[in-house]
Amino acid sequence: MSPKTMKLLAKPMLFAAALIWGTSFFIMKNTLDVMPVFYLLAVRFTVGAGLLALVCWKKWREFTPDYLWRGAVIGGFLFLAYSIQTFGLSLTTPSKNAFLTAVYCVIVPFLTWAVLRIRPDGYNIAAALLCITGVGLVSLNGELVVNAGDLLTLLCAVFYASHIVAVAKVSSGKDITLLTVFQFAFAALYAWICGVCTETFPAAALTDPALLLPMAYLCVMATTVALLFQNVGQFWSDPASASVILSLESVFGVASSVIFYGDEVTVQLLAGFALIFVAVVCSETKFSFLHKRSKVL
Repeated sequence: MSPKTMKLLAKPMLFAAALIWGTSFFIMKNTLDVMPVFYLLAVRFTVGAGLLALVCWKKWREFTPDYLWRGAVIGGFLFLAYSIQTFGLSLTTPSKNAFLTAVYCVIVPFLTWAVLRIRPDGYNIAAALLCITGVGLVSLNGELVVNAGDLLTLLCAVFYASHIVAVAKVSSGKDITLLTVFQFAFAALYAWICGVCTETFPAAALTDPALLLPMAYLCVMATTVALLFQNVGQFWSDPASASVILSLESVFGVASSVIFYGDEVTVQLLAGFALIFVAVVCSETKFSFLHKRSKVL
């Protein structure tokens, strides 16, 4: 396709990726009723690695042995993030899990400061304050207590942020799509090992026809297709617009959880969601789209 066509398709692709990931929260929640966490992730990452390896088959000529240790490192962070998020999802609602996971966007600048020595700016600090307030509204109940699922989800946000910084650290000079194949493969390996050591293999669940469609959605759409849409969309779009569109994942997560899962949404919860969303937009874009608009006017 021509560059002009790709630029036209970029934002719809990013929107589709956010929609796919947003709707995957309640599907994951339902799937956890019959599939243990580690085996669910093992199947998902194994299929994702296989499909992505086929999609980028032309890139295999660029393979060098150091892709292995790089994939092992970032695959480890990805595995920790997904596994902790999934355990958290089993103990909280899909809508809260979706928005609390989005906190990673606010953590990234501060983790980048610690690892790569790139100092956060005033927008990052403002986003952190907004985010902390939003997390409090979302997580604290009437007795000012945070449940275990919310705590695990916040911990997973730390590992998602660590994964992003690790990718920035080890991916220089490497093809990101090929590196992602090894990232998925090692995440699958870690999940298989943890599953064998701690869980009973769900043989009956894997043959359940009712599980086939949700697993296909998680493996094909939420892992392989959404990732490709994100990579292509970000390449052909400006960073500010891409960040805003991708942050809609948490909004779609809440909407789908309310519609299909029956999550209860209170005024306090909505206020918390709104603050977290504004914090993500502030951290990711620094409201550059507003500056551009004011210049045009």
